[in-house]
Amino acid sequence: MITTEKIEAFRSLLQKQQIERLKKDNLDCQTNIDNSVTYIKPGRKYTKVDVGGSGKYMVVNETGEIFGIKAYGVIHRGHKYGTLDTINDFYWGYYKAYRLSQSSKR
Repeated sequence: MITTEKIEAFRSLLQKQQIERLKKDNLDCQTNIDNSVTYIKPGRKYTKVDVGGSGKYMVVNETGEIFGIKAYGVIHRGHKYGTLDTINDFYWGYYKAYRLSQSSKR
């Protein structure tokens, strides 16, 4: 079962890395930053993690697994991004998360 602290840590990391990437790419106008605000929407089976006004990731409440989405409220099992325990193994700043190599982990 996922905990509120773990999902909040994921939300915070996702938002932080989204904004960092905007600044790095010199795209950090206020509108883009406002659209990088991340929200959590808990559900019975899944917790939705939205960036701006769009769905981005879904977390399976039972296991803590993180997936991309096919459509809002529909997980994409082919786009798995670890679990809430392995969020630091990925970089979340781009359109899709990607796994960090062992040598580049922060």
